[in-house]
Amino acid sequence: QVQLVESGGGLVQAGGSLRLSCAASGSIFRINTMGWYRQAPGKQRELVATSTSGGRLNYADSVKGRFTISRDNAKNTVWLQMNSLKPEDTAVYYCNANLIYRTAGIDYSRDDFWGQGTQVTVSS
Repeated sequence: QVQLVESGGGLVQAGGSLRLSCAASGSIFRINTMGWYRQAPGKQRELVATSTSGGRLNYADSVKGRFTISRDNAKNTVWLQMNSLKPEDTAVYYCNANLIYRTAGIDYSRDDFWGQGTQVTVSS
């Protein structure tokens, strides 16, 4: 019913930049919060940045000043511009959307959806 498709990961040297994108599609009525999380090997998944439908942005302290989240509500798309990348940013990055979608007829439901993940590797 709902899909989140990510793109833009890859291998970059420390100090470099990458831009991730995530597009949501399906029977979407409204997207509340969209954001990015990451999970490094042996670690728990952690919040990177989120954007509410009202425009409120939230960043993890570790990425403030280096990463920028942006969003196009009309296109159900969110981006993550990552600058000044560090080896410790290496992780699988996951897109997340909290949204309301149509289940059947006039029935709606609200749930969290995740993308498939995209690998970001920063070499020193």
